[in-house]
Amino acid sequence: MNEYAVRLLTRMLEIYSPSGKEEAIANFIAKEMENLGFKVRKDRVGNVIGEVGHGRPTIMLCGHMDTVTGFLPVRIEDSRLYGRGASDAKAPMAAMIVAASAFADKENSGRIIVAGVVDEEGTSKGVKNLVEEGIQVDYAIFGEPSGVDKITIGYRGNLRLRITCKTAGGHSAAHWLYENAIEKALELWQGIKKINFPSEKKDSRFYSVDYCMTKISGGSGGSIVPSKCQINIDIRIPPPLSTTQVLEEVRKSLIEYQKMNPRVSTKLIVEDSVEPFEADPRSPLVQALSRAIREVRRKTPILLRKTGTGDMNIFGKAMSVPVVTYGPGDATLSHTENEHIHLQEYLDGIEIIKRAVGHLLGLHKETPS
Repeated sequence: MNEYAVRLLTRMLEIYSPSGKEEAIANFIAKEMENLGFKVRKDRVGNVIGEVGHGRPTIMLCGHMDTVTGFLPVRIEDSRLYGRGASDAKAPMAAMIVAASAFADKENSGRIIVAGVVDEEGTSKGVKNLVEEGIQVDYAIFGEPSGVDKITIGYRGNLRLRITCKTAGGHSAAHWLYENAIEKALELWQGIKKINFPSEKKDSRFYSVDYCMTKISGGSGGSIVPSKCQINIDIRIPPPLSTTQVLEEVRKSLIEYQKMNPRVSTKLIVEDSVEPFEADPRSPLVQALSRAIREVRRKTPILLRKTGTGDMNIFGKAMSVPVVTYGPGDATLSHTENEHIHLQEYLDGIEIIKRAVGHLLGLHKETPS
């Protein structure tokens, strides 16, 4: 099985699948799961959903098939497997497939769903469709590189904004007569960065609000004072705040800015938003994974609260069931030119997921619903 697991992940890495181009890997994963004994279907957005078993509980293992752009040559060197997605997040996805396949021929009382979703690196339309379809599960594990000895129980939320500043513009030889849209957009940005909230913990990366300008565009060059500038802002939001609260303060900041700058008009567009989420560290799911980590790695698991945002946020908020994020891999290698996975960590991750699922199935046998 170890040889198959490595072959599976290697083949998945060889299939280039940036967000929006997941069809080839989706077809590959669907065929592999069918060969392993899964009942497989695809949904309307391109997610691949495989099932084994029946009855309660229903445990969903959800990984994403897409990666960021930029293919990397696939190779094995010094017991490390290199390639785009080796960390984020084809190794967790492959680990879930192999782990769940161990239950395909068993008369277990419980159903295991493996979902390979699209667009996690984009706007998460894959997991959003699972929610819209009303998939019913009792537990859900989302595959991301937490590190094989760690469990992610929290992610900050995300608010992506596009703000446009417009002015009259004019000749740069008399620039003092006009408002410069680029300069005004930067002034506006400085005000937004100063927004803070009483519930924040400024000494905590997780429990504080972060603002990052990700793009700025404006002006036409030459001897023209810019009359239009657009900035894109990525705001990361901790619990217990909501995207609505943060957005309201940004709107107030824009209104105040326009009062002070009547010759500047602004327009705000929300491009995407995801609520912050923190799972219950005492849930049976966290306990099952923790037990499995101790058994396989002989280490005490570490519970992580990460500064990024994941599909767990969307599903956890909407479905109100125990969820965590877990998977082999080093998150600091994600999206880099050096992305790779230690093969032993990947194989240990498979065993940990398999044991965690077994512990949950056993728990429900001991305590019938």
